[in-house]
Amino acid sequence: MRIVDERSEHMSVRQDILQPLSTARSHGAMISVIHQGGYGYAATSDLSRGGIQEAITRARDWATMSAGKSVTNFSALPQSSAKGHYHGPTAIPWSRADMIALLMQESSTCKIDDRIVDWGTAISTTHTDQWFFSSHGADIYQHFDYFIPNLSVTAHEGTETQTRTLGGQYNGFCQQGGINILERSGFYGAGIRVAQEAVALLSAQNCPSGRMDLLLLPEQMMLQIHESIGHPLELDRILGDERNFAGTSFVTPEMFGHFQYGSSLLNVTYDPERDEEFASYRWDDDGTPVEKTWLIKDGVLQRPLGGTLSQARAGLAGVANSRACDWNRPPIDRMANLNIEPGHSTLSEMIASIENGVLMNTNVSWSIDDSRNKFQFGCEYGELIVNGERKGLVKNPNYRGISESFWRSLKMMGDASTYAVMGTPFCGKGEPSQVIRVGHASPACLFGQVDVFGGGA
Repeated sequence: MRIVDERSEHMSVRQDILQPLSTARSHGAMISVIHQGGYGYAATSDLSRGGIQEAITRARDWATMSAGKSVTNFSALPQSSAKGHYHGPTAIPWSRADMIALLMQESSTCKIDDRIVDWGTAISTTHTDQWFFSSHGADIYQHFDYFIPNLSVTAHEGTETQTRTLGGQYNGFCQQGGINILERSGFYGAGIRVAQEAVALLSAQNCPSGRMDLLLLPEQMMLQIHESIGHPLELDRILGDERNFAGTSFVTPEMFGHFQYGSSLLNVTYDPERDEEFASYRWDDDGTPVEKTWLIKDGVLQRPLGGTLSQARAGLAGVANSRACDWNRPPIDRMANLNIEPGHSTLSEMIASIENGVLMNTNVSWSIDDSRNKFQFGCEYGELIVNGERKGLVKNPNYRGISESFWRSLKMMGDASTYAVMGTPFCGKGEPSQVIRVGHASPACLFGQVDVFGGGA
């Protein structure tokens, strides 16, 4: 039995006007039953003894009906007997009035020019308590505090419109903790800076087109990791479970252990133990304890993102990433915290090495095929780099590629000074649909001879 009690609040200011506050609470339990090799589950928001018993009966009925008809003998799966408590980074108490005052303050600094036509600030907080019990003796409690700042400014002149955000449209600076995340994300004073960049982009030249070096900063690396490493490595997707909804993967089970996914600089880890990151935890939703694991080592594919069930089906070792978005969904394979380990190059060294290239940051658009292979991404912000020097802003920067060849073109990896912890609360997958929190930490990364193009190409 997995019980979830989640309380959320969202505050926003648009054009210096406080918007209606919203609060939500989600509280219920998911019962999973394995019986005679079959598996069934049932959710309920009625946590009385009778409500729980009725859910157990429904789950057992489904398990009985599925017995002998599934691809897996569920009775053979290992079951959790773990015990323990975990409390993520604590949210320091801060009044609603103080948060609103901060949002109003940053909003008031955004209107620096008559060409600013829209702007807004927002903070979302969520507090989650979760319990997991099993008939094998598991007794786990975990508490999480989530904090999401957001700021956006739109400028318009003639036929040109440019939007600049703090962390992108996917709320990329989301982390666990409290108001300390505001400083880490650069929220204080961001109103003026983001507005200045939005206005400057109006008169910037369009991004050039051609094959050139591409320097991606962490706000864009977040989505690159998510789409072209995270989703392709989810083991249930590799096994075909998501094919009719979220797509399949170009990765096959035979690739693990030898496939050259990227250059030798590429080292990717599953790491739910980095406490401030958005999807950190100590046990997954099947009660399996976590451990930092190398998924790609020196560019070679090592291990998939698969929980207990997918591991048994595929005969491959995986990780503890069986996760559900809430009490009324069953856990499935999710990427959790998926990070690129930093290298040894400073940002200045990477820029100095570029003869002809573009720096890009903060995703604004994306497209990727059903096998998570061929992609095209657009960014809010770009800078032209020529002969090792930054030569000014470019607008509407885009790039495209194929996942494996793109990662193999990685030629310099940023050091810890270029590293940032990012994430998104909006990763969608599963039937019925599940939108879940994931984390992505990365340094700046330099790729060679990438197909870059402007907004008119």
